[in-house]
Amino acid sequence: KAGVAALKIPRYAPQLVSGQAGQIAAATYAEAKTVVTGIVGCAGLIPTIEAIKAGKDIALANKETLIAGGPVIAPLLAKYGVSMLPVDSEHSAIFQCMQGVPDGGVKKIILTGSGGTFRDLSVEEMKAMDPEVLRQRSTTHPNWDMGAKITVDSSTMMNKGLEVIEAHWLYGIDYDNIEVVIHPQSIVHSAVECHDTAVLMQAGWPDMRLPILYALSHPSRVPADLPNPRDGRDFDDWWTGEGKDGKLTFSKPDYEKYPCVKLAYKAGRRGGTMPAILSAANERAVELLLSKQIDFLDIPGTLEAVMAKAEAESKVVNVPTLEDIVEADQWGRQAADFVVKERK
Repeated sequence: KAGVAALKIPRYAPQLVSGQAGQIAAATYAEAKTVVTGIVGCAGLIPTIEAIKAGKDIALANKETLIAGGPVIAPLLAKYGVSMLPVDSEHSAIFQCMQGVPDGGVKKIILTGSGGTFRDLSVEEMKAMDPEVLRQRSTTHPNWDMGAKITVDSSTMMNKGLEVIEAHWLYGIDYDNIEVVIHPQSIVHSAVECHDTAVLMQAGWPDMRLPILYALSHPSRVPADLPNPRDGRDFDDWWTGEGKDGKLTFSKPDYEKYPCVKLAYKAGRRGGTMPAILSAANERAVELLLSKQIDFLDIPGTLEAVMAKAEAESKVVNVPTLEDIVEADQWGRQAADFVVKERK
């Protein structure tokens, strides 16, 4: 209430709600046309589904909604005739690149990623480092200012693996035609390759304001002043090419260094509840890292063991319901704990 009062908006007396019931109430608010879903993890799935059922267009800022819930969400979007526009910078870039491309014109999606804080280190150098230093560095990012969880995901590049699954559901592109490329400057946010070999890229500062603006204003291009959030510069400065400015480089990821990307492809191709299990296990593994119960280099092995355990115990449901997905999420977290204890 103190926060509401501090806004000093005349005659503004909002109803304060909390918990999942509050999330659903906000998601289905009668006067809203578009709902931005940004709740981290599988917790955002149910409010998003209720918003879809209420006929709201979705501005998606929650990866797990499609990673875990894709088999349920996709049919609901068609059933209720609502749209889902991406807020995530990479998927916003892809969506922007697709404007004007005819149906069936896209051959391949190229997801760019910075490579995270360890992009300039070899696997051998990382293994030789103090595990505590690795833990601390995994929560810092060279280009973006983000929370601890997504920053760790960037360090493992699991964020990019999860975005591969998300791209599959958003754009209906086969996994064989979704590629991950390392782009250290974080200026090109992703690209699409068309069947005529044209490659369309979307570029801009590493800044979430533009993807949010575009998702809420599409198909309009709203005039905005959005300088670089880190130093306040405009692109006029960047084009001069001084220092690190004006340079774009790309490379293929080293999957020995970033095995989580391969695990995400494997989970996506397996389908059913496997992506939900992997996403939940990864969330739990990051929590265990941050609470110093595992080391950074333990994350890929933990996730691989959880996926193997899911197959061995027939926990993967091929055509899941919402209840199956929620159960898979819970099981994935518990399995991560079990694997960590077993490996100690």
